[in-house]
Amino acid sequence: MRMTDLIAKKRDGGELSTEEIRFAVEEYVRGKIADYQMSAMCMAILFRGMTDRETLDLTMAMMHSGDVIDLSAIKGIKADKHSTGGVGDKTSLILCPMVAACGLRIAKMSGRGLGHTGGTLDKLESFSGYNISIGEKRFIDNVNNIGLSLIGQTADIVPADKKLYALRDVTATVPSIPLIVSSIMSKKLASGADVIVLDVKCGDGAFMKTEKQAQELARGLTRIGRLAGKKCAAVITDMEQPLGHAVGNALEVKEAISVLRGETKGDLLELCLTLGGCMLTEAGFAANMEAARKMLQEAIDSGAALDKLAQLVGAQDGDAQAVYDTSRLPLAPVQLEVPSEVSGYLSHIECEKVGLISMHLGGGRATKEDKIDLSVGLVLNKKVGDHVEIGESLGTIHAQTMESAQQAAQLLRDCCRILDWPVERPKLIKAIIR
Repeated sequence: MRMTDLIAKKRDGGELSTEEIRFAVEEYVRGKIADYQMSAMCMAILFRGMTDRETLDLTMAMMHSGDVIDLSAIKGIKADKHSTGGVGDKTSLILCPMVAACGLRIAKMSGRGLGHTGGTLDKLESFSGYNISIGEKRFIDNVNNIGLSLIGQTADIVPADKKLYALRDVTATVPSIPLIVSSIMSKKLASGADVIVLDVKCGDGAFMKTEKQAQELARGLTRIGRLAGKKCAAVITDMEQPLGHAVGNALEVKEAISVLRGETKGDLLELCLTLGGCMLTEAGFAANMEAARKMLQEAIDSGAALDKLAQLVGAQDGDAQAVYDTSRLPLAPVQLEVPSEVSGYLSHIECEKVGLISMHLGGGRATKEDKIDLSVGLVLNKKVGDHVEIGESLGTIHAQTMESAQQAAQLLRDCCRILDWPVERPKLIKAIIR
């Protein structure tokens, strides 16, 4: 079997066999197939696409390129959630404790932030001492004992994806739906959960810029998940503005805790209730979404969800007391309000640029090796559709220096478009794909 022949076959619109796909992935991981040949294959896939059977075969070949986590030692049904990435997305910090408080086990491997999007692991490390590398046995023990655990992915999970993603990033082949689906689902399947719920974001702050693109990705993800024998659902959600109000690691943790305390409502809570509802219904813990949402809201109202977050942090060597006393979380030395220079209605926020403001303050990474400042970021005081008066605060910048705060303040003003007439608030939940 020759890679040249496989490239030509896909280039000409042919369908690759299971054996051909497995050969390409295995030999590439072993270093037997050159980057330039795999680049040509990725470009051929981008233009010609893949059938569901090809995409499933690619996903499974990538999954088996490294370790597959065996969660059979965990009692009951295990669930996982994945977000395609956005600005201010601290959903896992709320959703996982809520769902675990309802009795569904959460065994989740998460990632770090890169560019304008944040990462769950960085947010969790805002709790002093939180250990993302507790090992597989302790990971399983924690899920059995407290109902959830959130850790980092090990180096041995899906090595094919690490090589392929780096290659796609520099060859303009990232947008291919089959390649995106196989990248996401190979990691989710290797992580061993029974139920997988996907938050597919669309809009300015997301990778998928249009709802049509998000629909295509969501349907591809759920099809491959079900073909692989998993219970799977996807929720298409708006990312035309940041989710919630806080952007920046410790600031997002504080907002998540406020939601778990029942103090903060709005879009962030609504998304968590929707995603959690999908998890509980797919797992058979609730008969329908209405019953599931009621269970999740009770977990907040009773304090069980907040306590579950504290148990998670404590079980992974973190400062659990910070869940109840957020003054123990990192705090930047400078806080600067950003007064509006005009009156009107906030009609648009350039979401990706808001994420980049946090990154440039030190709260995000340009490369995977960059160190981040957990304390910096910004808190938006206005959302799209809100009325703004001259001098009223658009947001609060949290920074290390007054100079960087003032620069960020002007950038935030530039991100906000204010009109004289009322504007419609964007719809958060665009579709649920089952």
